[in-house]
Amino acid sequence: MAPYYRIVTSSAALPPDQALLESMEKANKEKLDKLDERLEEAKKTEGETDIADALRERANYLTRIGDKDRAVEAQKLALEKTPGLGSRIDIVLTLVRIGFFFGDYQMITVNLAQAEEHPAMVEQGGDWDRRNRLKVYRGMHLLSIRQFKRGGELLLDALSTFTATELLSYNDFVALTIIANVLTLKRVDLKKKLILAPEVIQVLPELPTLAELMKSLYDSHYDKFFLALATLEETHLLPSRLLSPHTRFYVREMRILAYGQLLESYRSLTLDSLARSFGVSVEFVDNEISRFIASGRLHCSIDKVHGVVETNRPSLKNAQYETVIRQGDILLNAVQRLSKVLY
Repeated sequence: MAPYYRIVTSSAALPPDQALLESMEKANKEKLDKLDERLEEAKKTEGETDIADALRERANYLTRIGDKDRAVEAQKLALEKTPGLGSRIDIVLTLVRIGFFFGDYQMITVNLAQAEEHPAMVEQGGDWDRRNRLKVYRGMHLLSIRQFKRGGELLLDALSTFTATELLSYNDFVALTIIANVLTLKRVDLKKKLILAPEVIQVLPELPTLAELMKSLYDSHYDKFFLALATLEETHLLPSRLLSPHTRFYVREMRILAYGQLLESYRSLTLDSLARSFGVSVEFVDNEISRFIASGRLHCSIDKVHGVVETNRPSLKNAQYETVIRQGDILLNAVQRLSKVLY
């Protein structure tokens, strides 16, 4: 990986080992010369299939050594020359992996869109394995742009059919599936689709933090849940290239979920009992719930004089009425803009 080594050591803080770099570049040149010879031979004496195979072999080598620009160019050339739809899907997924590796989200979006815009590529040329791998790729991309609900659904759908080991390990895949779906699934679905899922049960002994997070949230042991969430932040969220930009958002949403789940069970409860349930101080829970109430995320009020939190669940009919009014206004505005264009 001489090209990638050169990128990593481009800063003054990490000077390159010139002898190591030269030896790697020499090995790469020898290998690429052989691949070029193989390609020229295929062009002279062999058919289109052999030429396509030689192009893919060269493109994959450039990908493995981390030469991004040349790898992308070579993969696109191989994509043009490759006849089989199955092989074309593999090349598109390779381009997506290059995007993930280098953090190039535009490349990820463009290549996933290419597969989505041409359903024949997946539905007709893609076999069962490739369709399921594509779900994992899409799910990971959605998590990277903070669409946890849709991304979690795709990962959950691929849980029993996971084969995308070229992208991430099975344990890491299960961990991402749990992290995304604990936030978005309803309590009943959480037990049915995650806690009791055989694929999850098999891996949970190796993921004790996530096991504690799920179990404590479902069993309403909120003090243990807060500890598990803090551990999750340190061990899974912050070190993750995919999730670290969304750590504060995720932790905040999980806290709101837990507060809301507890408050749903009571008309009112004291600040002291609420603080004891979460294993935190009264001042902490008072400040945090106040912020969530002010932003409209929790439907309750705090009576500071009596030290009581009172829930005020919004009327379902009122919420539906407001939704109809809001969507009606959007529709009318769209019709007015359309009428101006037409007339």
